[in-house]
Amino acid sequence: MDISKEVKVVTKAIDSDRELFYSYQANIAMSFVDSCYWKKRKSKKKYLSSKEIHEAANEAAINFLNLWIKK
Repeated sequence: MDISKEVKVVTKAIDSDRELFYSYQANIAMSFVDSCYWKKRKSKKKYLSSKEIHEAANEAAINFLNLWIKK
């Protein structure tokens, strides 16, 4: 399946629409903030290690993509 046209349309839209760009930025950032919050809460730690931040970043990416595709 070739989706290059669709990717170009989305990329152009994000690039040309500052509000759309900001909404993607905010959603990606909040996914990361939420993942760090839940990881800290679950581990009962005040600070996360580099490894835990990396894990939270991956969880955030998965969360963002799942929200995007409505899972």
